[in-house]
Amino acid sequence: MRKRDLEEIRKKLVLDRERILGNARKTMDNITNPNLDDLNDEGDVASSETDQTINLRLRDREAMLLSKIEKTLKKFEEGTFGVCESCGEDISVMRLKARPVASLCIRCKQEMEKIEKGYAD
Repeated sequence: MRKRDLEEIRKKLVLDRERILGNARKTMDNITNPNLDDLNDEGDVASSETDQTINLRLRDREAMLLSKIEKTLKKFEEGTFGVCESCGEDISVMRLKARPVASLCIRCKQEMEKIEKGYAD
């Protein structure tokens, strides 16, 4: 993989990590310091609670992604970024640019999905 491609992917991961951490900080600020002046009636309170629940669910999903990002950045440090965790072959640059946290090459990912689908049927 070209050095320029590696740096582009690493930068994207770092920016995604910062965005997720920023979102988490905003959510925590909104939860710990709610603007109660804007909540005029029970409907507003219920709507606010629903919004908070949705935001917390989104943060949960982002927390899982953040974990994958951290793991991927560690692979950069170790020199193992872009290597399929299943077969040991290189993951295509196109796949890594589309999904930088990918840990499996397309072939292994498809095999895994076939197995998972078989269990679901």
